[in-house]
Amino acid sequence: MQKRRQFIGSALGISATMIFPNNVFGNSNFVFEDERIFPARLRKGDVVGLIAPGYAINEEVLEEAKTTLMAMGLIPYHTERILSKHGYFSNTDAERAKDVNHMFANPDVGGILCARGGYGCTRIMHMLDYENIKKNPKVLIGFSDITALLNGIFKETGLITFHGPVGSTLNDPYSIEQLQSVVMYPKDQLLIQNAKIENQRLKKNPEYERYVITPGIGEGKLLGGSLTLINTLIGTPHEIDFTNALVCIEDVEEAPYRIDRMLTQLLAGRSFSKAAGILFGVSAGCNSSTNPNSFSLKEVIMDRIGPLKIPSVYGMSFGHVAQNLTFPIGVKARLNTEDMTLQLLERPLE
Repeated sequence: MQKRRQFIGSALGISATMIFPNNVFGNSNFVFEDERIFPARLRKGDVVGLIAPGYAINEEVLEEAKTTLMAMGLIPYHTERILSKHGYFSNTDAERAKDVNHMFANPDVGGILCARGGYGCTRIMHMLDYENIKKNPKVLIGFSDITALLNGIFKETGLITFHGPVGSTLNDPYSIEQLQSVVMYPKDQLLIQNAKIENQRLKKNPEYERYVITPGIGEGKLLGGSLTLINTLIGTPHEIDFTNALVCIEDVEEAPYRIDRMLTQLLAGRSFSKAAGILFGVSAGCNSSTNPNSFSLKEVIMDRIGPLKIPSVYGMSFGHVAQNLTFPIGVKARLNTEDMTLQLLERPLE
């Protein structure tokens, strides 16, 4: 679980308003299909704001993220809030929400990258200024606990967000190339392919096995991310409606019985069984158990997902792994289980 809870310059001096009780759970107007907002693509020379909306980040990791961004031709920027630790958070709830709102409101910031994931995003969802976000659409990138922000912001505003590496994991050539291909140099009908697994140890690791659960071709808008966060949103205004969607799922260091429990909860819900397809990433550390009678991760997934009879695969290159592809939340795509590819059916950016 620690891995789940695992870029710059000086402040540009613009304050941002925040919505608190007047926009608390239940009062939001959620987006319809024809109200989606496609942000502008990132270009070399753009300023990328770094935020830590959950767990604390240390300065060394932050500096490494800034170096990577600069190598990509981008200008990293963050406020002082990012390193003001508050317990296990990067800052207080109010200050973390203020940082998110600031980055969207700041006209000098072209895009936003979460410096790391980690618990805390669900604590600030009601503090985000969704009208501000809607009026100032920007690329927002992250994964793990950032799943809550990606899906919640899309549901509240219609803004297309991006499930991809965080600053602390943006250090692999495949991850960098995939991120650039989606948010900097987007193409129509972009075909996203898995990384080649060269490491012999990983090839023998069942958590990295690629297999088809149910064959077929599925089409729908991309939603999802961390299984734990998907389940955490159930019962809140930001619960994900998976009807006719391609559901993307990954997790890290959760025993098979816990994966079983979370998938069972989804299956008992209102919309998961109505999905158009399911894509599991690599669930690193999820095949181990202290119980000698435990089912394997694969057995759990086949048992829970197989009966749905919808196109489904396991082992796509996303999750808490070094090689992490980027996919846009809210964009229509096609899953082909035969070659395990994901094709975007529309341009994710303006």
